[in-house]
Amino acid sequence: MESPAALIADMAARARVAAGVLARASSSDKERTLRAAAAALRDDAPAILAANAGDVARAEAGGLSSAMVDRLRLDDGRIAAMADGVATVASLADPVGQVIDASVRPNGLSLSRVRVPIGVIGIVYESRPNVTADAAALCVRSGNAVILRGGSEAVDSNRAIHTAMARGIADAGLPADAVQLVATTDRAAVGAMLAAEGAIDLIVPRGGKSLVARVQAEARVPVLAHLDGINHVYVHADADPGMARRLVVDAKLRRTGVCGAMETLVIDRGFADAATLVAALRDAGCEVRGDADVVRLLPGIAPAADADWDTEYLDAIASVALVDGLDAAIAHIARHGSHHTDAIVATDAGVAERFLAEVDSAIVLWNASTQFADGGEFGLGAEIGIATGRLHARGPVALEGLTTYKWIGRGTGQVRG
Repeated sequence: MESPAALIADMAARARVAAGVLARASSSDKERTLRAAAAALRDDAPAILAANAGDVARAEAGGLSSAMVDRLRLDDGRIAAMADGVATVASLADPVGQVIDASVRPNGLSLSRVRVPIGVIGIVYESRPNVTADAAALCVRSGNAVILRGGSEAVDSNRAIHTAMARGIADAGLPADAVQLVATTDRAAVGAMLAAEGAIDLIVPRGGKSLVARVQAEARVPVLAHLDGINHVYVHADADPGMARRLVVDAKLRRTGVCGAMETLVIDRGFADAATLVAALRDAGCEVRGDADVVRLLPGIAPAADADWDTEYLDAIASVALVDGLDAAIAHIARHGSHHTDAIVATDAGVAERFLAEVDSAIVLWNASTQFADGGEFGLGAEIGIATGRLHARGPVALEGLTTYKWIGRGTGQVRG
């Protein structure tokens, strides 16, 4: 049997050839290809549902949590949404070939920076089978070939989705090797992808903390990812109380298991409605763990442990702290945040602008819920993930984040002499 390293090497070699074809493909060709892939997903809905039913049955028998089973489960509506998502990506502006900036040097040499595909992308993900379609669509539209390695719990669903996508791509005239799926569930295949320096240009992990931590620890290939979403909402002293209650409850409880959920509420000591705000969060079904001041403010609140300030709960739990002003709030976020998404609720524009400028996170919001940390909400179509690093791409990563650039110079015979 072929070793995982040999399997990945062969897939990467075929992906490199396909990436060359995609890089030369016109925007209209890529759009037409993705519309064909979307149609194939709709046509293959019965086969995808049958495959998914087997995955769900195995997951339930194996004791997978109800939340994870829900992420795994497909139905007619979810498949239709998946196909619609691929079609939406097809309609987005093509970033390839966009001129970022241009100048003419004093010697007459014309220089420009132009967006180009990265090349071969490896995506390692868990549970959600729709990632197979989303990631494939984003990579093809941005001119990249992709190697997909989904979780073992969704193996049959991913295969059925990939089969449809690959057929649509091939029927439209682009190489099916542009989108490949690692068929084996052997975890060594992930290690082979992470070690494929020079064969795979970028790894994007999508999944739980243990998966992302492994990828970041082992990869010899550049990684685009975030590990934690320890997100804060800071309620300034002059915040509108009604707005603060709406935003805080939404930021925490709209969906507790997403990476954009608020995990820590930071309240200015000068905010007069602090007790009501904390009570609103508690009464909406959230377990509140507070610092000493919050515990004194509202009887019955559990005291927060040191670890709470550095925990991504992904559950209906929030830590709450009172702070002395904007500087203290920014310092708290710098000490405990994960550079993902942080928000301020404030009336004073000067205070808000300082927060927006000084909080070093990929997404910083003023008077808006952290739950907007989503590529779709940013108008990017599907997203391939959220990046919290400081290089290349930050925040929701979609088409532009899957490109790099090259310099192009046009001269008239200039020499340095």
